Amino acid sequence: MAGRRRVALVASSFEPHTGGVESHVRHVARVLAARGTPVEVWTVDRGEHLGTRRVDGVLVRYLPTPQPSSRPGDVARFALAAPGAALAWGRAFRSFRPDVLHVQCFGPNGAYALGLRTLTRTPLVVSSHGETFADDYAVFEHSRLLRSALERSIGVAGAVTGCSRVVADDLVRFGAEDAVVVPNGVDLTGHDPKSSTESGTRAAPPAGAGPAEPVVVAVGRIEHVKGFDLLVDAFAASPLRERARLVVVGDGSEAGALRRRVTSAGLQDRVDLPGRLDPAEVAARLAAADVVVVPSRADAAPLVVLEAWRSGRPLVATVRGGPPEIVTDGVDGVLVDPQDTTALAGAVLGLLDDPARAARIGAAGRRRVEDFTWERVVDRYEGLYAGLGAAGGAGGATSSSGG
Repeated sequence: MAGRRRVALVASSFEPHTGGVESHVRHVARVLAARGTPVEVWTVDRGEHLGTRRVDGVLVRYLPTPQPSSRPGDVARFALAAPGAALAWGRAFRSFRPDVLHVQCFGPNGAYALGLRTLTRTPLVVSSHGETFADDYAVFEHSRLLRSALERSIGVAGAVTGCSRVVADDLVRFGAEDAVVVPNGVDLTGHDPKSSTESGTRAAPPAGAGPAEPVVVAVGRIEHVKGFDLLVDAFAASPLRERARLVVVGDGSEAGALRRRVTSAGLQDRVDLPGRLDPAEVAARLAAADVVVVPSRADAAPLVVLEAWRSGRPLVATVRGGPPEIVTDGVDGVLVDPQDTTALAGAVLGLLDDPARAARIGAAGRRRVEDFTWERVVDRYEGLYAGLGAAGGAGGATSSSGG
């Protein structure tokens, strides 16, 4: 392990929470560790006081990240919490002695990483996952403090990345003129491209069960930006309500509102909302789908695109955000503006009505996904780490020994 840099992945969120960022960081940490790179995940303590634990053999530290605010009560609370938070981050640094602080999805985690970089001159890498625009709360428009921290971090970072070109381009308004794209990946282990569910053909129903009813599947955090309400509306106002069943897998702050929308549309017996499922269950749902839909109002680089391709299922994806960068319309997916719910319904119906076309698109996606593995993602990150130089290009004082 001589010469391998010690990497702290400083994540905005992590296990037990789920989502694209959490999955990205978990797999990057796993691959780095498998390659012999000393790696830890430092993430935000959301009040659960999880302390430290190991996930996939990687040490995860849940650290307090209080933020200052102009409201009197918040100022007092921050004054009380800040010293303890500073001590916790300092202890993490002294214990691990990272050679690289790699921020994944900038939030309060990024502000604290910037503080460590300022104090220790440790090289900093900033990776954005669409938090600057694909966020229901528009935090960078409302928090001058967080915006300033992102701008300062970009200014001193040895490298800045976005998970898609649209993300990298949005970082220009924060001062990143040369952000590079490091995409998401997918784990292909155990997914045989020759299996029936991964070659464009849905698994057959059990003997004697009769013809299978078409199933449309969507997966993700149930938030306004993800557009699942648009998908329900498309079902409600089209022949889909009689032709197919809809399954929306996930949980989030809009889950209750989505259930009420389903009830209001009279679709209780046509729409299934199973909540959060583990990765194996999600993969099984995707493999059993006739069509997978990504109806986001805005999305950086949704992992479900890659997961649908992995399962060989035909894909309908949003034109809003990153998907058009990798999906070729009519070849390995169908691109549509989900805010046009008539067009969204038509795209799904078009695949249900033409099984041969759906199979061709699903098979093309399964071939395409081979270009998106977590090993390739880590290759790109390691190339960036190597380019930081022995002192990180910024006078860094930490050792780059493998430990």
